[in-house]
Order: sequence, then structure tokens, then C-alpha cells
Amino acid sequence: MTENVRLEVGSPAPEFSLANDSGGTTSLYDYAGKRVVVYFYPRANTPGCTKEACDFRDSITQLNDLGIDVVGISPDKPEKLAKFREDHGLNFPLLSDPDKEVLKAYGAFGEKKNYGKVVQGVIRSTFLVEADGSIGLALYNVRATGHVARVLKELSK
Repeated sequence: MTENVRLEVGSPAPEFSLANDSGGTTSLYDYAGKRVVVYFYPRANTPGCTKEACDFRDSITQLNDLGIDVVGISPDKPEKLAKFREDHGLNFPLLSDPDKEVLKAYGAFGEKKNYGKVVQGVIRSTFLVEADGSIGLALYNVRATGHVARVLKELSK
């Protein structure tokens, strides 16, 4: 299995500008001077991804109280992301990365084990990008369930 790129705490966060679920574009630059959780997930409206997105939705007030915004990124098309947001009342932007360039830049796409087989795919991952544009937290291969609580615990330290 080849090693995927891994971002380390303190390294600069890769810049991005992607189509969002509202018909516009969202870039990391939009959050300059702010802290933002950027999380990567495989596919909208699947059980694990829905659980994770709803956990972020339900925790948005706690995150905002810590001065942190949230952005979700997947390879889904913007139309599918808009439906996902609508279906589940999501209160943060969802971004479309169909070419997987941003996923790869963050080390959130590559070889992973799926039911014991090595496959290429989205590696469920979460990052905190600090106000200065550096990585403050890098979590790879996270589980959808209980993940947001873990992130909150880390960020509240």
C-alpha cells in the first residue's frame, strides 16, 4: 500500500476554491483570520456521512462559540450537496471536489482498506485550519459516529 500525503499540525493548509451547495464558490481564503473545521466525507446521503454531517449540524453552536466555522467537502456534484443540505437542515457550506484535487492535497483521498481490500477512495478526515492558515488539528481515518464529539473535546482543550 503506498503512503498517502499527510498534513501535520503546523503545516500550511492547502488553499482551495470550490463550487458550493448554494450555486456559488467558497474558498479557504473566505475564512482568512478565522478558525474553520474542514472535513472530508465520501458521499452525501449515505448513512455514515449523514450521521457525521448531522453531528456537525447539531454541534455548530458549540463550535461557533469556540470561534470555529465548519465546511464539508466531498466529490459529490453541487446539486446533490444542495439536496443533502436541504434533506438534513445542514447549517454550514458543503463544497464539491469532483476532481478530488483538494481531497488529495489534504491527504483525504488515496489507498484505504475497505472490508479488507485495498481500494482508492475518500479517507474520512477532519482538519482545523487556524486563523493564520496553518493546520491546528489533523485527524485521518475517522469514524462517522462519535467523531464530532472527539473533535469538540480536542478543540476545547
